[in-house]
Amino acid sequence: MLSSENECVLLDSGEGTYGQLVRHFGVTGAETVLSDLKAIYVSHLHADHHIGLIGILSVRQKMKANGLLKLDQPVYLLAPVQIMTWLNFYHRRFTELNEEFQIVSNLDLDFESSTKLRTKDLLKQTNMSDIETTLVRHCPNAFGVSFTHINGWKVTYSGDTMPCDSLVKLGKNSNLLIHEATMEDQLVSEARRKMHSTMSQAINIGKKMNAKFTILTHFSQRYAKIPYMPNNDLPSNVGIAFDNMEIAPNVLHKLPLMYPALKMIFAEHFEEMEAKCFKLKLKEEKAKAQK
Repeated sequence: MLSSENECVLLDSGEGTYGQLVRHFGVTGAETVLSDLKAIYVSHLHADHHIGLIGILSVRQKMKANGLLKLDQPVYLLAPVQIMTWLNFYHRRFTELNEEFQIVSNLDLDFESSTKLRTKDLLKQTNMSDIETTLVRHCPNAFGVSFTHINGWKVTYSGDTMPCDSLVKLGKNSNLLIHEATMEDQLVSEARRKMHSTMSQAINIGKKMNAKFTILTHFSQRYAKIPYMPNNDLPSNVGIAFDNMEIAPNVLHKLPLMYPALKMIFAEHFEEMEAKCFKLKLKEEKAKAQK
């Protein structure tokens, strides 16, 4: 997330994050991104959301050694404080990286806490007027976050979660909601069991929040090419995220137009998903009939 021309914030850091930056921007461009990186936000401690953190910190450390980054420029790490168990172990046994970041516990930024932390340097470094979190409905110590910029715009990121009222409250009137949509609507029971959201549930959270635009992300690996939405049922203020997507706020309205085109490009894959959904529906109807 680019907060200004020379400041950016990373929202979660899954496996291969640095490699993705290099593929998208090239080596020099990736170094520029890491030089401009002011904060890394980690929503929860499932590996697909933080395993790339070590790679990011390691490259920044090498950049400092090569004079490409100021020595007194640690990045803020906003994360569940339990991440320090893993980082301390890595620091002791492999590479000393703990001086590369300054930890801020997500719990200390809880918007409903009477003791909410307000770090002036963090806000100044990221060009934000406020950064707030809330516990969401996933695993222990899973958080959603909202960033309010000094220019007034607000971005809310769900991390992984089931539909969550506290996230709605946190993100009220956001300019942009980035919400996980792991499961298709036909898998609502599985989504509940795994504590994720379906696509319609994520869209509904955006409506409740009065978000101006919602981007759906974190789709299940069963959607290798494109997530399954029958009948192009995407509202005009909802778009689908995909790898290496780069989009500016003033063209968000064009994002929903991409889905029909992607359906045509990956028509064979989409037809396979439709067939799977039909079989799943028949299976569920058969199970209900037997009851």
